[in-house]
Amino acid sequence: MDLFNSAFDAVLQFYFAAFSWAPPALGLAVLSAAVGVGMLWVFHKTSDQAGMKAVKRRIYAALLEMRVFADEPAVTWRAQKSLFAANLRYMGLALRPALWMLLPVALLLIHLEAFYSRAPLPLGREAIVTMRMAPAWNPQAPAPLLSAPAEIAIETPPVRVASVREVSWRIRPVTSASTRLQFTVDGQTIAKGIETGPVQRFVAARRVSSMLETLWNPAEPRIDSKTVEWIDISYPEAALLIFGFRTDWLILFLVVSMVAALLLKKRFGVVL
Repeated sequence: MDLFNSAFDAVLQFYFAAFSWAPPALGLAVLSAAVGVGMLWVFHKTSDQAGMKAVKRRIYAALLEMRVFADEPAVTWRAQKSLFAANLRYMGLALRPALWMLLPVALLLIHLEAFYSRAPLPLGREAIVTMRMAPAWNPQAPAPLLSAPAEIAIETPPVRVASVREVSWRIRPVTSASTRLQFTVDGQTIAKGIETGPVQRFVAARRVSSMLETLWNPAEPRIDSKTVEWIDISYPEAALLIFGFRTDWLILFLVVSMVAALLLKKRFGVVL
């Protein structure tokens, strides 16, 4: 899984670098349109197009029958049952391509979250780094040690909150950097990537030890430790502006990908 996520990250980071000259909204729009075309191709290859055409004809026929025979309850009721059955059949036919697209699209959205939803730490502004310890952690034991490169100032000693098994530090970025924090826990050194400065880029907020949580935090390798559950940095939200208005990146992604698929479905010969 780590190898797969690393490859996925490498492809996306190459894309982000290629569009580093453009506003984030433009780069996301281009990527969303490409994803829409990709989903259209997958739908064409994995769906029963002949079956879907037949089902859509049944749906249109039932709708027409309901409109023409609106004053005849028996005919209308029969048309409604036919319409309901046709819709169920359509959903069944659409399920197979949806399952083919589910995993890659979900992974793509998780990785895009790290680029369009979070911004690097602003210079000169304080931030909190938190380490969650494993249930067997002894709060009375020596606290983990944090060391940072010259670009990051550590402003407080570790603060322990035993009730939630967390240790936190306050840090402050001094200069723009893409670097790593080093934690020493029970003689083991654990690194956590950190991004600072004004340039929007890929930002991984949390590094985890759980295999399951790696699915939601895939940007960094899993922590190989029995003492630490995760390490988190409190990044600010990124602002995606469209004509001066703040927009949620997921809305833009969904709208552009769906519009691209609808506009190109005839060119691909796809029935949706």
